[in-house]
Amino acid sequence: MVIRLLAAVVVALLGLSAAVPTAHADATDDQFLAALRSAGIGDQTSNAHAIDAGHFVCVKLDNGSTPTEVETDVKNSSNMPEYHAGFFVGASVSAYCPRHKPELG
Repeated sequence: MVIRLLAAVVVALLGLSAAVPTAHADATDDQFLAALRSAGIGDQTSNAHAIDAGHFVCVKLDNGSTPTEVETDVKNSSNMPEYHAGFFVGASVSAYCPRHKPELG
């Protein structure tokens, strides 16, 4: 389901690894993962991959993609239903880049 997205995220993160510090699970990560679980997302992936993908949502937004474009990327690369892709983007923004919340409106 989210395997393709996660593979793309891993490849992209490898390129960004020098610029982005390694993530360690913390309270924010735990809340993010709980939000995904509550929506039925993440059952087929590791927590670390879901966290990395959540951070990558923010990277894409920081680089000028719109939330709709990111949602479409998530949907197409993961085969998530549209609702789950949108939820994933929203949960990522809430957890990791709340500066983008106004764009979600």
